[in-house]
Amino acid sequence: MKLQYRILEAFGLPKERPLDTQILGIPVELKATVGKNWSIPREGQCEICLLNQVDARGDRFRVFLMRTHRRWLNEGKNQDSKRTIRADARDTYAVAVLDWTPLPRNPLKDLTSQQLDVVFQPRAGIKRRVTALFGFLPEVVIPRVAIETVAAMAKDPLRRARQAKTDIYREHGLVVLMGTWNPEREIAAKHGFDLSDESWVALKRETLGEDFAAALRTMMRTGTSGAINP
Repeated sequence: MKLQYRILEAFGLPKERPLDTQILGIPVELKATVGKNWSIPREGQCEICLLNQVDARGDRFRVFLMRTHRRWLNEGKNQDSKRTIRADARDTYAVAVLDWTPLPRNPLKDLTSQQLDVVFQPRAGIKRRVTALFGFLPEVVIPRVAIETVAAMAKDPLRRARQAKTDIYREHGLVVLMGTWNPEREIAAKHGFDLSDESWVALKRETLGEDFAAALRTMMRTGTSGAINP
């Protein structure tokens, strides 16, 4: 899911023309970058832009608000007529909405290069890749965005990922709990795992203890494919 849609969802904003949304009746363009600049499309030039900058290496982000007048944009443009913001104009006219703020660490960054090759093997199906992901990262909270990244090529990535839960249990003996469902979120919290923001976690039988049977039952009710033996 694109970051702009996550922003709209988080703040309850509508997807509304002529730009990305409207705030207090004012059209606003939402832009994000993992680099040092933003590409402003033709329709966003001379408009109010909410500029999100993500430092993936440092696990942090910050946000600016700026009216991107064309005279404050670099002359060079790509085939889509997008133009980047002049550094001096950004430093002078952009208003800091949020200074550098920590982001939860993306657990995909904890995989080895060999493990990444398996998880992002283009010839492997989504179920196989998601099964490998949780096998490599047992008892690690996986945010929804990481699962969507692994399953990005699927038409409905989260549905395809849910179908991997049976294979994860069969191959690794792990029970997958999802923050989408209250019973699963409560079981995870009982054992010290925060599944807010619809995160997932795969727990060992010994970790779940007396909650194992209940966790397995609720997992089987939420989108698995195929029967399993406890």
